Amino acid sequence: MASVNAPVKVGRYLIVSQQSVDGGKAGRIAAQRVEGATKSPCCDKKSRLFVNMWPNSRMKRYLDSIVRRDLARKSVVLTGARQVGKTTLARQLMAEYAHAQYLNWDVAVDRALLREQSWNPRAELVVLDEIHKMPDWKSWLKGVIDGKAASQRVLVTGSARMETFRQSGESLAGRYLHLHLDPVSVREWCGHAGVSPDAALLHLIRRGGFPEPCLAETDDDAQRWRRQYSTDLVREDVLEFSRLHEVNTMRVFFDLLRERVGSPLSIASMARDLAVSPATLRRYLEILQALYVVIVVQPWHRNVARALLQAPKVYFYDTGLVKADDGVRFENAVAVMLRKQMNFVGDTKGLETGLHYIRTKDGAEVDFCLSCDGELTHLIECKLSDASPHRALLRFAEQFPHAESVQLVRDLRQFEARKTLSIAPAGEWLGQLDA
Repeated sequence: MASVNAPVKVGRYLIVSQQSVDGGKAGRIAAQRVEGATKSPCCDKKSRLFVNMWPNSRMKRYLDSIVRRDLARKSVVLTGARQVGKTTLARQLMAEYAHAQYLNWDVAVDRALLREQSWNPRAELVVLDEIHKMPDWKSWLKGVIDGKAASQRVLVTGSARMETFRQSGESLAGRYLHLHLDPVSVREWCGHAGVSPDAALLHLIRRGGFPEPCLAETDDDAQRWRRQYSTDLVREDVLEFSRLHEVNTMRVFFDLLRERVGSPLSIASMARDLAVSPATLRRYLEILQALYVVIVVQPWHRNVARALLQAPKVYFYDTGLVKADDGVRFENAVAVMLRKQMNFVGDTKGLETGLHYIRTKDGAEVDFCLSCDGELTHLIECKLSDASPHRALLRFAEQFPHAESVQLVRDLRQFEARKTLSIAPAGEWLGQLDA
């Protein structure tokens, strides 16, 4: 038996929280459409309610206030893809301090200052970029954090998952707060450009969400950036992980992935095509994931080991890199924004979040499912224009009744609520995400 709390209106949503009195576990939240709004995903440990935090009045990266708040408490580690906006955000924060200093391990002059820790002792904010490339960086950073003045703030930025670099050494547990900076979303672009969610979604599908191509004056300018970006990524960043003679094979693998977005990936088959071992390709995939180039989506299974044995799906953080039709590019854009939302919830609420997909042995599949603390919260299917309920989504909606089921349609005239699922305009629904 469940008790139902009073409805609470948040933005354009009416949230009805149901909490089971049997066992005290959080029950299902029903988000009802109000004033033309669609359902918003949720992932809060008790109410599973996303709280919309960011104003749409101007272009403002969604982590601006979060980084500022966290710096007042601890050192902050900010990671994300190359050129996703980490340095720009850091420099904007530096402008708020009377004395601030930026040091990059990739710059020879800065490298000497970093080794000696000889930056300005009066600096109120010190930004340390790419220090994960430094030998024994964990011990070094531990010493910096433990030895700094109480009034000094330290912001560490990096274009790779820092735990993948030289994992041995001193523990940094409890010394910093970690945040992910992800590409521009529908919500952010609506705020910057003053366009509708549908228009924002189309723009992001075409340009991707990295700031430079997103803000470029023409599609040609965006494509010139992307060509150089992908070349530099494989030629320079991948070498941090692999050997020089592997770069050509990595380039071919990278290009093959661009054509196989959204489909279960057969590593064994690709390994045969490239004349390398499956173990080698799995390592390449881990490198691309560590560099925030690709999003690897594993199938949902409560047993993690069993999930890893099944074929993953791969998406690109930069939707502009996808070589496929409109439907796949749309699905990729949705994947990027869902990954961003899960990172945001995990970073700011401390919950264990996950982005997965569901596929059965008989071929029934739903594009995405979201999990929070080990429980499914959402089932999501993507369609370009088909508003008829997806058969597999209907099936899984009945199988997982406590998860919200939604079919996102890019070209949809009107929201439709059915007994077990909702059919929602994709742009409007994605625009309601927190991040």
